[in-house]
Amino acid sequence: MSDPSPLRLTAAIRAARDAGRPIVALESSVLAQGLPIPANRDAADRMTGAVERAGAVPAVTAVVHGVPTLGLEPAELERFLAREGVRKVSARDLAPAMLRGHDGATTVAASLAIGAMAGVEVFATGGIGGVHREAPGSAPTSWVRDESADLLEMARSPMLCVCAGAKSILDLPATLERLETLGVPIVGYRTDTLPGFFTVDTGLRLPHRADTPQELAALWRHHRALGRRETVLVVQPPPADTALPRELVDGAVAHALADAARQGVAGPGVTPFLLAAVERATGGRSLVANLALLEANARLAGEVAVALAG
Repeated sequence: MSDPSPLRLTAAIRAARDAGRPIVALESSVLAQGLPIPANRDAADRMTGAVERAGAVPAVTAVVHGVPTLGLEPAELERFLAREGVRKVSARDLAPAMLRGHDGATTVAASLAIGAMAGVEVFATGGIGGVHREAPGSAPTSWVRDESADLLEMARSPMLCVCAGAKSILDLPATLERLETLGVPIVGYRTDTLPGFFTVDTGLRLPHRADTPQELAALWRHHRALGRRETVLVVQPPPADTALPRELVDGAVAHALADAARQGVAGPGVTPFLLAAVERATGGRSLVANLALLEANARLAGEVAVALAG
């Protein structure tokens, strides 16, 4: 029987799903927009390898020539790593990308939407989007700030998402408050405080904690048994040997925000500008930390997927 869904699964992913094997969804925007060449290839290898070593099947989400896709063929992955003509696609952009036949690298929001549509339960990424700090050049009394579509998508896509917290360039206390309002459960993996993406600890207390993949799997089962449709957000600190000091990151972000204001950077250009500025300010250490946390998150996601399949 043909699949009525507009979603395409590669043969390998379809076989894994039909056999009941654990699958972990991965985003493609980090490969096509988030990381520089050739670090993006390293990230792809490390994330997929970590999922496989955990005993699960990695499935990169994307839009390929206008078709929402779970899993990329080798030639398709090469095209996305080369990033020629590949657009950044959030959840709201999926239908327009389909209409125009675009290649689209999916953000966290779009990856959650595709993964949930495919019935995949576990997703791994680096850091989620959130509530932005005051935009460069904006009035300090402004009530409305830019907010990532990731947050709202987590309120309606039932998946377990493993990450290292929200990106350090964001307003982390406001992001936590927004997730609470949206009813998204936040669980620290072997931590009682929110990680800061590049940093181990932000000092912000978390409401829940789990210490094993099996405990996370059991929590997810309870969440779904209640009929809840929100994402369960699992946050774990970046590996200690590559994590950066909190003071270093905070200082780099503050300088980057000031530079963005002076240069008139605004809108969707703010995030890549800030991340690149932080990488320069940390002498490349933030890139090393980013690669390490992507691999660690993919490994934990694979372990949770295996526990769910057991």
